[in-house]
Amino acid sequence: MSSTKVQNVVVVGGGTAGWTAAAALAKLIGVNLNVVLVESDAIGTVGVGEATIPPFRTMHRLLKIDEADFLSRVQGTFKLAIQFENWRAIGHDYIHSFGVTGQGCWAAGFQHFWLKAKSLGFADDYGRYAPELMAAKKGRFGLLQQDALGYAFHIDATAYAGLLREQAEQDGVTRVEGKIVDVHQAESGDISEVVLESGQVVKGDLFIDCSGFASLLLDKTLGTDFEDWTHWLPCDRAIAVQTEAVGDPIPYTRSIARESGWQWRIPLQTRVGNGLVYCSEFLSDDEARDTLLGNLEGEVITEPRVLRFRTGQRVKQWNRNCIGLGLAAGFLEPLESTSIHLIQRGVIRLLQMFPYNGITESDRTEFNRQMDDEFRYIRDFIIMHYHVTERTDSEFWRRCREMEIPDELQHRLELFRDTGFVFGAERDIFRENSWVQVMLGQGIEPRSYHPIVDMMGEQELRQFMSVQQQRVDHVLNQLPTHQEFINRYCPVRPAS
Repeated sequence: MSSTKVQNVVVVGGGTAGWTAAAALAKLIGVNLNVVLVESDAIGTVGVGEATIPPFRTMHRLLKIDEADFLSRVQGTFKLAIQFENWRAIGHDYIHSFGVTGQGCWAAGFQHFWLKAKSLGFADDYGRYAPELMAAKKGRFGLLQQDALGYAFHIDATAYAGLLREQAEQDGVTRVEGKIVDVHQAESGDISEVVLESGQVVKGDLFIDCSGFASLLLDKTLGTDFEDWTHWLPCDRAIAVQTEAVGDPIPYTRSIARESGWQWRIPLQTRVGNGLVYCSEFLSDDEARDTLLGNLEGEVITEPRVLRFRTGQRVKQWNRNCIGLGLAAGFLEPLESTSIHLIQRGVIRLLQMFPYNGITESDRTEFNRQMDDEFRYIRDFIIMHYHVTERTDSEFWRRCREMEIPDELQHRLELFRDTGFVFGAERDIFRENSWVQVMLGQGIEPRSYHPIVDMMGEQELRQFMSVQQQRVDHVLNQLPTHQEFINRYCPVRPAS
């Protein structure tokens, strides 16, 4: 155990990761803490991850961030789902929505009732029983007292970091401007201070590395090993660009599979975030740029820029007295909008385990174990989209279909295919409904259903399925259009 009490926390790097950490530390456990954030205006942030998932709202409740004000400032729109196009086969699409589909029972999820009804010829599409999915398809959204929808947001990530910075500084965080040119370590190997280009020295007891892909502390200083997952997730580059909006924003993200990767479309109130994630082994940067620019709607308003990455994670996200967050800790492509979620999970976990009286090895071990679990479950969920496909039209997709996958993922797929079961894991952010929607969407059809369903007679099952549809219709009938709700609740304010 380190005998040094943690009183001085140094956050290296800004952006969403850095300012989330600084704001949360100052607001939630800031008594007797001195929080300093070091960033350089000369170093840009990636800032392309603009889609979130529902747990994002947990951090805002903790920080007491007003939702409507936040959305106005970040050009925010609401997100109920992701639509996957061309993933199973060219021309096929399905939706992975938030919330719960239908009603299950203690022994079996709703998919088992749906499978029997389908075998008898009176089940509608699985998504017909999901209120969030149907609201997304119909372009509707609202905040209901009863029958509340599961939702997240599409946001301008740069504006969001600015909002967090304001809050953090109001709560006592000190921002130091400057580029770090050296990092000093004590005899123990712990980081003791960072030195800026100006000569200023910033000392700390605990350092949080939010320096992006550079991983200035966790990698370059401490030499923390990186576990590479590109053999499962071969995409290694992305091109991002913004376009003007050409219509009302839809309440879902679009993910469109292309020949050697996939394209995102994320609607904000006055513009759309676009990008192409691709594998450079099969597609050059120029070809990727042409593919993206040839599949846009609206006038391009930013210069396309290429981002290079490697999928995987640091084998220790807490090493010595340094914790990595965001890209400094690892990278998983934003296919399921989990980037900001992993930042927030790391921050909340640090708050729960904060080492006031000195860092212990048990602190680090537990933090790393829990973060490792979360990264791996998300990794497997993303691998599934690539591997479970009928596409054979390119070498990229043929390789994804044929690759060996992690054993636990293989087991999950086989279990669902054989029995229709999905058993959740403790730190898997994707619950039963997510796995079912994507596995069905990608083309896995279970061979059987739980026998408890047979306790319902055919007429009773017909009535049960009808009630599930009626519940969805009841929700939809209460909802305004997405644009109408934005206009009332959180319109972007004109620049003053």
